[in-house]
Amino acid sequence: MKAGEHKQPEYLSINPMGKVPAIVDGDFKLWESGAILVYLANKYGEKPSSLEEQSEIVQWVLFANATLGLGLFVEDRREKETPSLLKPINEILTDKTFLLGDNLSVADIAVGSYLAYAKILVNLEFKDYPAVADYLMRLSERPAFKETLGNR
Repeated sequence: MKAGEHKQPEYLSINPMGKVPAIVDGDFKLWESGAILVYLANKYGEKPSSLEEQSEIVQWVLFANATLGLGLFVEDRREKETPSLLKPINEILTDKTFLLGDNLSVADIAVGSYLAYAKILVNLEFKDYPAVADYLMRLSERPAFKETLGNR
């Protein structure tokens, strides 16, 4: 990005908005992190058994990108919105290992990455949200997490 490659014609042919991330999978081009997450999950493993299950996954991915991210990272919103976002997440995770139950899903990748980045980038503490803190600990123990966010 420092070199401006995301604004060059080759990249703009993948993502005309000139934003990151974007992927190319064969002849298929896709941009927007949430769309990429859902696509990769569907292609390489996560096969929802119903429209309702797929919709619940998409709900969490959209929530992460459209609501949680803004509430955690937009400075003039953080103080007001963070408690109203983290309290229900904490309640949901009180009796669940992951957002949708006992198994990790792309919903956890979307929501968990925003929570992890908030801890790293804005020093957000989760002491008032113990289930969220435990959830982040579970996520951070995964090898894929250690190889990516764990290196920050």
